[in-house]
This record gives sequence, structure tokens and C-alpha cells, in this order.
Amino acid sequence: MPDYYYILKPVLLLAEIIAAIVGLIYLPRLKKSYWRFFIYYLIVIAIQEIFWHFFTNFDPKIKQYYYAYFGIPLQYIFFFWLYGAKSLNRKKTFIVCTVLYLLTYLPIQLFFKKLYVVYSLNPSIGTIFLIFLVLLEFLKQIKNDSILYFRHNKMFYINLGVILLYIGTFPLFCFYQLLRNQYREIWTIYYAYFLIANIIMYSLFAISFIWGKHRLK
Repeated sequence: MPDYYYILKPVLLLAEIIAAIVGLIYLPRLKKSYWRFFIYYLIVIAIQEIFWHFFTNFDPKIKQYYYAYFGIPLQYIFFFWLYGAKSLNRKKTFIVCTVLYLLTYLPIQLFFKKLYVVYSLNPSIGTIFLIFLVLLEFLKQIKNDSILYFRHNKMFYINLGVILLYIGTFPLFCFYQLLRNQYREIWTIYYAYFLIANIIMYSLFAISFIWGKHRLK
């Protein structure tokens, strides 16, 4: 790993922990809102990252399989739910995105059975669906003028974070092995962006609790 990894990775872990703690502080007032699931999600993310950061004695492949078949799908499916089922109130969109995303594992298992394919194909497919949902969310904010009050719009901060990380790193994961093997300098720069965007995203998640207003239904 590049030298910056050993600096940015602990900062990222700290940002994830802070986002979970801030969420916990706001949990009492959001316990009857669907936003409580966002808090639970942040707690799960923080716990898994703490675990894999400090418990390094496991076979690296176990960690890779964990993220490939649970850690990464959890993130995409949660955001499909948050955007599709809740913010956009389109449950069918959430179901379709989730089913199609999970179906991408089928050809991988049948024809490839290689972990690097999972790390490249599944985030790429998941991000395509997220781009679609982000655009719908942005259009919704424009139509009802909520974009004018973005400072108090919780989804504005989440949307911005998702754009910076998931959409911003789409080319990285789409061409991950190619960049890492043949264009190492580009991969090194792009991976730094991935870590920084992660830090910013979780910081925005924490800010969304402090500045954003929350729908209670």
C-alpha cells in the first residue's frame, strides 16, 4: 500500500466512528423515524471497520470474502432502500435495484469464481443504480424547491457524500485491476481520492444529523 494509506486509513476509521457516535446522540429523537436505521447502519459500518482494523491475524482472504459478499452489498442495498423506498417513496424501484444487483453475483459464481471480478463488477453495477437514484433524488429536490434550503436538507448531505465516493470512484472500481497492474501511478492517485472521499462522506453523514432536518415518518 502507498505511504498515505497508513495516515488516511486511521482518519477514515475515526470519521466512521464519529458519524456513528453523532448518530447515537440523535437516536432518542429519531427512534420513531426511519432515520434510526441510518444510525444502525453507521454503527454496523463502524463496528466492522474497527474489527478489521485491529484484528489483523485473520487470513486476508477471509476479510476479502467478507467485504465482497457482505460488507459491500450491505452498503449498496442500504442506499437503494434509503433512496428508493424512503426518500423517493418508490418501493418497486428499491426492489428492482436490489434484485438486479444481487443477480450480478450469479454469473460470477457460475462462470468466473474469482474474487477480483466481484470487487470490480459488483461495485460497478451497484454504482450505476446509485447514479440513477441520485439523479432522481436531485430532480426531486429541484422540483419541490428543497434545494434552496439545502443547509437543512438531510438528504443533501447524504447525496453529496454518495456522489463524491460512489460515483466519483466509479472508474476506479470499474477498471481496478487494469489500473493497479498497468497504470500504477494513476491507481495510486485515485486510491488516495477514494480514501479522502470516504472521509468526507462520513463527515457529511455526521453533519446531516447536526444541520439537517429529519422526516419523522
